[in-house]
Amino acid sequence: MPRRSELLTAAEAAALLHLHVKRVQLLARLGELPAVRHGRRWLFSREQLLHGRTRRSAPPGGAAAVDVSARNQLSGRVRSIVSDGLMAEVTIAVRPQNLVAVITRQSAERLGLAPGVDALAIVKSTEVMVARERK
Repeated sequence: MPRRSELLTAAEAAALLHLHVKRVQLLARLGELPAVRHGRRWLFSREQLLHGRTRRSAPPGGAAAVDVSARNQLSGRVRSIVSDGLMAEVTIAVRPQNLVAVITRQSAERLGLAPGVDALAIVKSTEVMVARERK
């Protein structure tokens, strides 16, 4: 068992992993994050959480690797960001085209999005349309 100084609360683990505290608690309950239950609280080993983040190979740009269930992942580079109030329009160059996404300004800032930064656009939808030109 790690020393108390190495243990993190769910809120501290969430901040470290850039996740919502409820998501961290769910992952602990499912056994997908290393944690111990102490009464009604979850406790996390900082070392184990950091080891889990760096264990996988990092994508270009040095960001921590993340496993995502969505299959439609498009790698590209941020071309521009236009922030307006609470929202930000992010344009990502996914050769040979551009992809435009509208996300919260806070998310864009948290992710460190800026022109020239590598980014991954993840498309998760229950419906996809396929089209082609008529001949």
